[in-house]
Amino acid sequence: MTEHYTDTIVAIATAPGRGGVGVVRLSGPESAQIAEQICGKLAQTRQAKFTHFRAADKEIIDSGIALYFAGPASFTGEDVIELQGHGSPLVMARLCQRAVELGARMARPGEFSERAFLNGKMDLAQAEAVADLIESSTELAARSAMRSLQGEFSKKVNDFLQELTYLRMFVEASIDFADEEIDFLGEAQVDKQLQQLLATLAGIQGSARQGRLLREGISVVLAGQPNAGKSSLHNRLAGHDAAIVTEVAGTTRDVLREQIHLGGLPLRISDTAGLHDATSDIVELEGIRRTQNELAQADHILLLIDDQLGMTEQDTKILSALPTDKSFTLIRNKIDQSGHAAEITIENGMSVIYLSAKNGEGMDLLTQHLCEVVGFHPEEEGVFMARRRHLDALQRAQQAIEAGYDCLTGMGAGELLAEELRIAQSALGEITGTFTTEDLLDHIFSSFCIGK
Repeated sequence: MTEHYTDTIVAIATAPGRGGVGVVRLSGPESAQIAEQICGKLAQTRQAKFTHFRAADKEIIDSGIALYFAGPASFTGEDVIELQGHGSPLVMARLCQRAVELGARMARPGEFSERAFLNGKMDLAQAEAVADLIESSTELAARSAMRSLQGEFSKKVNDFLQELTYLRMFVEASIDFADEEIDFLGEAQVDKQLQQLLATLAGIQGSARQGRLLREGISVVLAGQPNAGKSSLHNRLAGHDAAIVTEVAGTTRDVLREQIHLGGLPLRISDTAGLHDATSDIVELEGIRRTQNELAQADHILLLIDDQLGMTEQDTKILSALPTDKSFTLIRNKIDQSGHAAEITIENGMSVIYLSAKNGEGMDLLTQHLCEVVGFHPEEEGVFMARRRHLDALQRAQQAIEAGYDCLTGMGAGELLAEELRIAQSALGEITGTFTTEDLLDHIFSSFCIGK
């Protein structure tokens, strides 16, 4: 699809703050004319020119390099100008203001990438990968985002769509030529092909789930009674003394959050106030309320108990009050005092890890367990970055194909199978933008950086 915009946009393309270099980017039909009024005649396309950037009264705002990329051979598919000067926020703001005076307008968040998508320079999954690459917090995440940006995810989806379209052609042919002696459904071995499609889709879903974990990570909340060792475990996971640790129970009154990485998996850990009933302290009560809010939003809960004391009545009460829709692991802490060996076991249907947050014994078991809980496999090759909406689209496609399979095998209903295959096609098309809505595009690109 191709859009032709009549307006020209401008924005600061480098990160907020001061730096050695700052870049102001323009895109649109008037980019070159606006740039020439700021810095004089431009060099030929894709050739750098050192020049002065001037205000309306010819005052020199800055000196730097002007680069001209003539459309459609540019990031957005339009004429694009990059003014590369010094990284002063004031200087870059003045350059943007000068461009606005000359007829440009300030770009919306993500509008450069949006124009690239609408002008056919990249599909929607690749456009999202631009933002994911910028925001990647681990080497694995950066590699996965680059794979998506280079089109690996899109290729898998498009190849699958081609197989799906080919099958749908046979199914619809059997409907259109029902009076013919040729049995399209039988000859095409639709039953077998549907099973193959589902197997292929399962592989794509597996890689996509890994990509979503790399992009979003998981939220882990540490919960338990006061003095169970939550802050010690928090510090051990964080790798530094982020939380205050004392022998006094109830040291933590508020939620303390830390972003870490476990073998490439982004992990947001939250140390919380101890849970107990015997308090009338208004500050402690507020801390407990915040703990309960964290538990409700967690992806996984680590419930800590003191291994010396064992499972107390209060621990049992806390366990029974955990949100029923959340996964959790029981951590029997302080084995350095109880003398129990570090191990991971299943007790009463629960995963239980014996460890010492104080000296680190058993921490490797916890790290491995957390990766296993969410299905994260850092050694897996070919992982591409993916988002929740991608997984939702893949899930809907799977459900449609399964429903079509049931219609075929249960009722021999080719018409219903064809309709379910069409629904699957539509769902998969949302990933790359073949089928999409304006609301979806607005939602996706509004989350991008200004200038991207």
